[in-house]
Amino acid sequence: MTEKHWIAVGDIHENAVNLQRIRKISEARGILVSGDLTNVGGRSTARMLLDEIRKVNPNVYAQIGNMDTREVDRFLEESGVNVHNRIVLLEDDVYLLGLGYSTVTPFNTPSEVSDEQLEEWLLAHRDKASRIKHLIFMTHTPPYGTKTDMLNSGANVGSRAVREFIEDVQPEVCITGHVHEANIEDHVGGTKVINPGTLSGGGYVVIRYDGVGLDAHLKQVS
Repeated sequence: MTEKHWIAVGDIHENAVNLQRIRKISEARGILVSGDLTNVGGRSTARMLLDEIRKVNPNVYAQIGNMDTREVDRFLEESGVNVHNRIVLLEDDVYLLGLGYSTVTPFNTPSEVSDEQLEEWLLAHRDKASRIKHLIFMTHTPPYGTKTDMLNSGANVGSRAVREFIEDVQPEVCITGHVHEANIEDHVGGTKVINPGTLSGGGYVVIRYDGVGLDAHLKQVS
């Protein structure tokens, strides 16, 4: 079969200019957005950003991060692009599981929840996710104890619930974000975990499916 690909980005923070610099973005099967579209913005800001994304590719799968308000979550739902807390079929045998929001931060941002809440959301999908052969897990909060959740200080600030889910389910690919400086690839068992950092910093992920398996690579706009 002809190889198919998706583009994943995160931490847009109201600056989507680099979307136009991503190679073959219009040819992708869709754009995956891991969270933080806005800087505590509302519906009008989210609409503007969604319009910008759809200019380069009409197929969008998005969720909120901690810097997005619940109004943004409702807007994404009404727009038919919200993937938070659900498993959706992308095409063929490729599925996407979304997990937005973030664990509690020192900054009191709008959409923070406990790690226990993330665990509850994930447990509801664990059995089904375990039976999916080709699964992309898109979580705004990275798994704890990896390169993708490490601050410049060396401290790990990710989610233990997310890590346990990855260890149990072993999706082929995990796309994450939230920790801007941790734009890097890592592994949890057989799962490739990628944090592309901020879109304004030029990071993005290309996920490819060749009919046999998924693979993903961290890229940088040139």
